[in-house]
Amino acid sequence: MVAGEAVGHAAEAASHGIDLLPVVALLAAGVIAVPLFKRLGLGSVLGYLAAGLLLGPSGLEVINDPASVLHLAELGVVMFLFIIGLEMEPSRLWSLRKQILGLGVIQVAVCGLLLTGVGILLGFAPAVAFVFGMGFVLTSTAIVMQILGERGELSSDSGQRMVSILLLEDLAIVPLLAVVAILAPTGGEETLVSRLTGIAIALGAIGLLIFLGRRIMNPFFSLLASTKLREVMTAAALLVVLGAALLFQVSGLSMAMGAFLAGVLLSTSTFRHQLEADVEPFRGILLGLFFLAVGMSLDLAIVLQNWGIIAISVAAYMLVKAGAIYAIARALKSSHGEALERAVLMGQGGEFAFVLYTTAATAGLIDGPTNAIFTATVIISMVLTPFFIIGLRYVLPKEETQSMEGVEKADGLSGKILIIGFGRFGQIASQPLLAMHHSVSIIDNDTEMVRVAAQIGFKVYYGDGTRLDILHAAGAGTADVILICTDKKEQTTRIAELLRDEFPLVRVMARAFDRGHAMELIKVGVEYQLREMFESALTFGGDVIKMLGASEEEAAEVVEGVRDRDRQRFEMQLAGADQLEGSRLLLSNARDQAREGGVVLSEEAVEDTIAKSTQPAS
Repeated sequence: MVAGEAVGHAAEAASHGIDLLPVVALLAAGVIAVPLFKRLGLGSVLGYLAAGLLLGPSGLEVINDPASVLHLAELGVVMFLFIIGLEMEPSRLWSLRKQILGLGVIQVAVCGLLLTGVGILLGFAPAVAFVFGMGFVLTSTAIVMQILGERGELSSDSGQRMVSILLLEDLAIVPLLAVVAILAPTGGEETLVSRLTGIAIALGAIGLLIFLGRRIMNPFFSLLASTKLREVMTAAALLVVLGAALLFQVSGLSMAMGAFLAGVLLSTSTFRHQLEADVEPFRGILLGLFFLAVGMSLDLAIVLQNWGIIAISVAAYMLVKAGAIYAIARALKSSHGEALERAVLMGQGGEFAFVLYTTAATAGLIDGPTNAIFTATVIISMVLTPFFIIGLRYVLPKEETQSMEGVEKADGLSGKILIIGFGRFGQIASQPLLAMHHSVSIIDNDTEMVRVAAQIGFKVYYGDGTRLDILHAAGAGTADVILICTDKKEQTTRIAELLRDEFPLVRVMARAFDRGHAMELIKVGVEYQLREMFESALTFGGDVIKMLGASEEEAAEVVEGVRDRDRQRFEMQLAGADQLEGSRLLLSNARDQAREGGVVLSEEAVEDTIAKSTQPAS
């Protein structure tokens, strides 16, 4: 009562201006609850959910309309998928097609069939059971992505498989809404016409966004970048995300999928890292607000009135869904640990279930109390998921976590030479620089390596070079030369791309894995690259021929000849690859122009032209 009266007085005091109480309460809840729950090892998601439950109608009643907050907070999921899209280049997305269309379809179909059967066993009509089950099939993208992001597993193989399934589930909401319209009691010829019109509009929206992404967005951002106004670029980034979401929303599609597609289309843009940096703060705040709103939406009164059916539904649906996911994963050759982790992470219902249930209620397929029971079931499953993940730690073998004891993080470094990666290659490369008393800063993301380096007299800071904020903290913006000495080629390329886009004036030298990787690094702007074993193997071969009787001069001449021939072959291969790419681009343009004139170029003509264009000049 006291809390309610305080809220009432605050609301009355704010009646002549902006009511800041809900805003302050939400911010305070997030600032206090999340660090506390993280400190207790319960995770940020559970902290947000608990804070939302406390502030909502079932708690202190600071906010009595959680639905309005939830609608706004869904933008957090939208922005999260935009950032994921920025990491999904079309080629990478294409490489995941088998997982998206294979693994994703199998999981949705099998789980949907089983959960529909569970609904029928619980006493619901078949159509209602189908809606209940398919809504629960749609996993919470926000929860899974947040947990994978916190763990740094979004780019891992198991993480990519879960992302693929989530993408398919997000796409599945579109046909599911159409099925609800078919099952609704108000069917007819007019409904069929409107449905076909809706499909045409949806396809048109996808085509329009692809056209804008490929033809308009890059020139648009180039024009804005010339103004050198950071706030304009931030506003443009938000315009792209929200504009794509709005386009898909009015077309009857998922806002999140619109943002994701916009991100994919911009993933090859030179502005992608800038866009990610601009959207990230809004994404974090709004995603936290989404979890707060989900916690607020849990109506304890409805739960108490229908606790029996809700408890049985939560237990049955989560167990059946998790069991099906585990069985599918094992059948497709996943390990026990990966299958169990996927089952626990994806065993809950998600935010798109609310959309499906609301649509079904509006269409008259389910009534209000049934909608409330379904919604409460999904929300409770979302609330329980973090607890199950905590329990999973005691079931699966414990992974060693890096201790930060005795390790200093990179912050405010100002060395003129920045070395990223202090493995065997980085250690040797650093010694001539230190011997010449150059100002050198060194970072590595292995804490044990940092501690070992300190024991032998090297000052190495902890930092992940693939993160833009760490590069800033490590002094990349003020360095004269940056040496990328990491031992994973994907990591090396990622760092080189970040440096090219964010610090284009800095000279970059890199350790290459092999010849193909060396050419890849040159194309992303690395000024000098060296294959990690080339020089050592060449020296080794020179020492062999000296052992077999060659003089120092002969060995040096032979080694230099091998080095020179390799350099020539490398330059020819690099020029040939560039020429081939340029030829394909020219032919693509020629083909477009010919098509506009009513002429179609045959594949034989294309390949013949490419072959001629890539022949070495005489």
